[in-house]
Amino acid sequence: MSAFDLPELPYSYDALAPYMSAETLEYHHDKHHNAYVVNGNKILEGLDHMGDTLEEIVLNAHKQGQQGLFNNAGQHWNHTHFWNWMKPNGGGARPGNLEAAIKDSFGSFETFREQFLKAGATQFGSGWCWLVMNAEGKLEVTKTANADNPLTHGQTALLGCDVWEHSYYIDYRNARPKYLEAFVDNLVNWEYVAELLEKGPLKAAA
Repeated sequence: MSAFDLPELPYSYDALAPYMSAETLEYHHDKHHNAYVVNGNKILEGLDHMGDTLEEIVLNAHKQGQQGLFNNAGQHWNHTHFWNWMKPNGGGARPGNLEAAIKDSFGSFETFREQFLKAGATQFGSGWCWLVMNAEGKLEVTKTANADNPLTHGQTALLGCDVWEHSYYIDYRNARPKYLEAFVDNLVNWEYVAELLEKGPLKAAA
């Protein structure tokens, strides 16, 4: 049976300040993400084999209606990528392949940015906003509730932003739009996004 492990952050707790504080990362990574890992492992112990990879577990839990496992496995998958979607001194210019794909699908980066910020700001309650690649290889902006993610929709996640309150409330209180702007403009690791793009439709999630 596959077991979930909490990944280490790829940077120090204070590396994303002032846009994301050390206190936020300590609570978000050490408490919230760790809880998904611990609870997911407990649920897995009581079930038959659910898959050999985290992606398989997420999809099988979703298909079989194992909501408790799906919630924890989905959030574990989401957060494992989320830490890598950010870096110190992020934002800025995009690698050429990614910039071209964004312009091809949205017309301009500014249009993508506007759609991404709107998706995050209008996600009612807890959830995520995403830049995804669909099965045809086109990029689009989506949003999902709670632990749901592009895996369950046959899409490849290229970029995701956590809009659960624990992701931003310490630093931004109820100003979710300001958090989203800081994320896109100052935190995104566009090189990681470009790497996922290069893997092609659905393969980034395999």
